[in-house]
Amino acid sequence: MFQLFHLTQGSGASLQQQLREQIAGAILNGNLPLNKALPSSRKMAQQLQVARNTVVIAYEHLLDDGYLIARERSGYFVNPDILNGKVKLDVDLAEQNNPVQGKFPDWQQRFKSNPSKQCNVIKPKDWQNYEYPFIYGQFDHSMFPSVNWRECCKDAVSGPSIKEWAADRFDTDDPLLIEQISTRLLPRRGVWASADQILVTVGAQQALYLLVKLLMDQNSTIGLEEPGYVDIRNIASLNPAKIKSIPIDEQGMLVGEVLKGCDLVYTTPSHQCPTTVTMPLARRYELLQQASEQDFIIVEDDYESETNFNANPIPALKSLDKNDRVIYVGSLSKTLAPGLRLGYIVGPAEFIKEARALRRLMLRHPAANNQRSVALFLERGYHDSLIMNISRNYKSRWRAMDEALTKYLPQSHIQPSFGGSCYWVEGPEGLDAEELQKLAMKESILIEAGSIHFLQKGATKNFFRLGFSSIATDKIEPGIKKLAQLIDQLLN
Repeated sequence: MFQLFHLTQGSGASLQQQLREQIAGAILNGNLPLNKALPSSRKMAQQLQVARNTVVIAYEHLLDDGYLIARERSGYFVNPDILNGKVKLDVDLAEQNNPVQGKFPDWQQRFKSNPSKQCNVIKPKDWQNYEYPFIYGQFDHSMFPSVNWRECCKDAVSGPSIKEWAADRFDTDDPLLIEQISTRLLPRRGVWASADQILVTVGAQQALYLLVKLLMDQNSTIGLEEPGYVDIRNIASLNPAKIKSIPIDEQGMLVGEVLKGCDLVYTTPSHQCPTTVTMPLARRYELLQQASEQDFIIVEDDYESETNFNANPIPALKSLDKNDRVIYVGSLSKTLAPGLRLGYIVGPAEFIKEARALRRLMLRHPAANNQRSVALFLERGYHDSLIMNISRNYKSRWRAMDEALTKYLPQSHIQPSFGGSCYWVEGPEGLDAEELQKLAMKESILIEAGSIHFLQKGATKNFFRLGFSSIATDKIEPGIKKLAQLIDQLLN
């Protein structure tokens, strides 16, 4: 029996927790007999070389959870009730008596779409092991406010809170979170919205999916920035909608004749993805005017607007909109944590009503306990403090990146004026950034080749993106120096 259990020091879980989980697993898998007592706590402790109290606590937890029953003077036994309702199947006998013959379905023929075959940005799962992780979209765990977040999570599962969020909410969101989005997050961008104009989503990703599903069909045309955000392009192509590439210049997405025929226009005006340029106020007004005159809707993805290094940031498009032409998408991924997957849509109440109904069919609503934890985190001012800390740290990396690129790859970039967490770099003519990415990985450097962001075939291949959210400031200069040497190696 002892061979079933293997406890490891320093695994992240306590020895008592490991033992408890392993015994529970052995019971559910049928590895422990019902009529035989488990070893005594003393004997189990000796065999596993742990303190006896570790085993005692594990047994008591399993007793409380119904996995074990205690028999006086006989010890602990598996509770047979825990296995009630579990299917017991003799596989060999079942195969002998199975009269069903036939063939497997051809799944590829049945698929109406193949999202797995789309081009996506792929990031190494072990990116934290690289010495120079110029990876985009990840966060620095050293800046994560663990104590404050733990406090909010703990309070979110207190008795009164559980009573509020644990019941089925059907399609509604946590009222405290909606209040905090309305009074804390949106006013920072000059946006004011009532509760019926806000919908919580599983990140900005779900928000964009809902938008395209509701507003686009095969007869619709969506204007997407070129280069632009890969996932909105993939989402639009699944519906499918007609995609029109809208060029980018030093002021962001172009307006004018190029937008003619669009039903929906997606833009990232504050911090264009991936070039990082910011759309000036004059062009924002031009875009709004054209949307009204030509009757199209604007989707404003205001990502990374929180990490702003400009004392006077340009107001969000949504804040300038007087005709309900702009649907605003926000997210907490770039500030709180990417893995939290919490975003929101702000739009006319009529649109939010339909988006809420569609979201209900997908997943009803994002996890209510997470919504409450985030709401408390916002309400107590922890998010404001976190943003200040992130901006302070990012700003030093932003400068270090600019200095290193100017020194080792002159004329390769424009410093992002708004802020954010990355640089868009134009390598020397003739450089293949995809080859550079592969070579850099071998030298423990992570970059992102830029070609994936271009929809048009034959686009230049010498662009790449460098993130600085997950790399220490003192690693930036040596990392860029090493990268420049690799570029020379590829070109010579």
